[in-house]
Amino acid sequence: MRLSAYISGIGVLGPGFDNWPQAAAVLSGEQPYVPAPTVLPTPAMLPPAERRRTGRVVKLALALGLEATFRADADAKQLPSVFSSSGGDGHICHEICQALAQPTREVSPTRFSNSVHNVAAGYWSIATGSLAAANVLCAFDASFVAGLLEALTQATVDREAVLLVAYDTEYPPPLHAKRPVPDALGVALVLTPERTPSSIAGIELTLTDEPCQQMTDSQLEALRVAIPAARSLPLLRLLAIGAPGRVILEYLDVSRAAVQIEPCS
Repeated sequence: MRLSAYISGIGVLGPGFDNWPQAAAVLSGEQPYVPAPTVLPTPAMLPPAERRRTGRVVKLALALGLEATFRADADAKQLPSVFSSSGGDGHICHEICQALAQPTREVSPTRFSNSVHNVAAGYWSIATGSLAAANVLCAFDASFVAGLLEALTQATVDREAVLLVAYDTEYPPPLHAKRPVPDALGVALVLTPERTPSSIAGIELTLTDEPCQQMTDSQLEALRVAIPAARSLPLLRLLAIGAPGRVILEYLDVSRAAVQIEPCS
């Protein structure tokens, strides 16, 4: 199996990364990595009523999708999308568990609707007015590569641009003890079947049994291991450097993803 496309826009948000240019400066070695709690922007693209109901997952995913489509000069309304995450909104899940532990067991309908796994895709369609197809995936710690495989398959088979948004948010105690994701982090890519004026690099993916690559910086490696969406960091580093190369991304116990990058400039 060999899948290929072009990357035409990138969005990044996470601990110490406010956007793709800042992340690229760190990952390329131009700036040191300075960890800081992720600041999630208010999703101004949503109507006020929906904006008030959103949790951290929605804020993260919408910010990522907006940056990637802006940098790709793409019409978000027309793009099919793939949303991939290892879990749902940990804080909302915690609040529902708290409600169920009370004698009345009254769960807020708003909280429930925001706890479902496809909530980010739903709010993205509301925010952009998109009627394009949206696939929502979960593969636990392998969710980034699972999403990348799906998005590349769509770009290859359907011959149309697609938006990939991969993201994870933290879980508060006591859930954190069982799922110790420390903070919110995500990455978004706009993939196109053909090269465009906005194309950054060509990408080709095959499966391999080679060992996955780690980050040389100890803090970035700790981030890569701690947050499933951060399994994307070796790929983002290669894109930040702007040189051709090959990286092996963590995927399944029996298989990894070998990704070849060829810059367009």
